[in-house]
Amino acid sequence: MEKPWGKEVLPCPFAAPAGQRIGEIWFEPPEQLPDLLVKYIFTSEKLSVQVHPSDAQTLSKGIGRQGKEECWLIVAAEPGATLGIGFDCAMGDDAMRTAALDGSIEGLMTWHDVKPGDFFYIPANTVHAIGAGVSLIEVQQNSDITYRLFDYGRPRELHLEEGVAVSRGETYDLTAWHKTVPPRGTQVLVDGPLFLLDQVEGIPSEEISRRYPGPLLVIPREGVVQVAGETIAPGSCALAPALRDVAFAEDGVCLLARACAA
Repeated sequence: MEKPWGKEVLPCPFAAPAGQRIGEIWFEPPEQLPDLLVKYIFTSEKLSVQVHPSDAQTLSKGIGRQGKEECWLIVAAEPGATLGIGFDCAMGDDAMRTAALDGSIEGLMTWHDVKPGDFFYIPANTVHAIGAGVSLIEVQQNSDITYRLFDYGRPRELHLEEGVAVSRGETYDLTAWHKTVPPRGTQVLVDGPLFLLDQVEGIPSEEISRRYPGPLLVIPREGVVQVAGETIAPGSCALAPALRDVAFAEDGVCLLARACAA
């Protein structure tokens, strides 16, 4: 997907078509796993300050289960690249509304320096913004409800009242929600309750295998895998009917993901 804030030069293995600024690469959720969306995001400018509601909040509004929690794995970062997550100090609804209107909300957020391997989980109701010079993998609940609080004067719709109503004006708990993921090795990244995400080096252990009893998404990071006989290379995402349908490279690294039962 071409975006004005995208990048003309993408990290390996991607290549942007000449003259295009690619901001996102989406993998449409398959019918067997409709609740999970995987995409790559590439930024040359800051994205909007935004927030997503929870499932409970969308259900209470009568619009179904459309909450959105997400997580980010940084795959490349330019010097000085940051993510804005949460606030330096707690603030109430009125202060947040005023800050969004006058643009000071950007300066009140906590901007975290990032590097490849940084991993952040973003709970619903967390005010956040992706900074410039970042390339990341995003795994999220499959929902398109985004409330923009501030967009640097861009001519896009804001959702001030809806956004403030679901925002937590608080600091982001790095201890609970941030991990450092080495290029190799097996590590649990997300352990529910909405979805699971694991990095796996080589053949999954029995412990990891038990986490994936049914359909799953396979996202190669290093080396290729075979899914139901099809070769899947880094930069791709494939649906596997079951873990037994995946032939892992012994020296490869990939991400595995699935949604949890509602």
